[in-house]
Amino acid sequence: MSQRWQPTATLEILKERARILQSIRAFFALRNVLEVETPVISKAAVTEPQVESFSTQFHQKEFYLHTSPEFYMKRLLAAGSGDIFQIAKVFRDDENGRNHNPEFSMLEWYRLGFNHHQLMDEMELLLSGLMIEEKVNFQRLSYQQAFINQLEIDPFNADVLQLKKVAERYNIETPQGMDDDRDMWLDWLMVEKISADFPKNSFTFLYDYPASQASLARLDKDDSRKANRFELFYGELELANGYYELTDADEQVKRFENDNIIRQQRGQKLMPVDECLLAALKSGLPECSGVAMGIDRLLMLIMGVDHINEVISFGDEF
Repeated sequence: MSQRWQPTATLEILKERARILQSIRAFFALRNVLEVETPVISKAAVTEPQVESFSTQFHQKEFYLHTSPEFYMKRLLAAGSGDIFQIAKVFRDDENGRNHNPEFSMLEWYRLGFNHHQLMDEMELLLSGLMIEEKVNFQRLSYQQAFINQLEIDPFNADVLQLKKVAERYNIETPQGMDDDRDMWLDWLMVEKISADFPKNSFTFLYDYPASQASLARLDKDDSRKANRFELFYGELELANGYYELTDADEQVKRFENDNIIRQQRGQKLMPVDECLLAALKSGLPECSGVAMGIDRLLMLIMGVDHINEVISFGDEF
């Protein structure tokens, strides 16, 4: 019999998790944001090359555990749900380590009529209320300005050769397989230099990513090189990913197709596109912004612990 039957989180941390969940629900109840629950298993899956899904079989057909409740929640929005939020278990076939667990908890919410800056404002209010024991500092920085400040290069104009030279100049070691994939080079420089230099004890909103990394965000109306997408960091730890949501179904089809082209080039499995989501977009997704935030990582920084296993009741199962 296994001797590893005891929980990996202390009772104190489990109680703090419960407080955070109660506080989140109270925050949204005060603002008349509806809590919803959507399926965990789907016939379709996310196509993003950076994210891998778990799959399972039912009646000899393949299904996928969701990496985010986003697609189902957007179908609710298109059906007239109004503002909604969800606290969900999500699954990603990714690395297992200090900040990663294949199964984790996510808070995701959508606000009608908000742009991505208004959603950042609301995130500041939520986080300031959750982190009651310490002063909370926030800064906002555009993706372009971050690269100019730290690496003296404009990420919207730089080609792969220039990005390679930047890595050499700053003695940034690069893994094999980068080749001439411009977005992989941008991501690597982001991890190794940009986010690594964010202030250690404050939150940083990084906004307006390159259009090639738009995912499900709309492009900026004044500069189509930019996508109205943001990420939230605490120090260098990524906590959240948000979009001023794309509502154009035809554009979304093109992005899904391009994702699968990139997956094929990288030797990854092609993923089935969510046709129901596309139908919902065609029917009319209201103007809105949405964001997904990792609850486990947030709890890690609130409790001052170094490993995600310490905030999950049974975090050593993988």
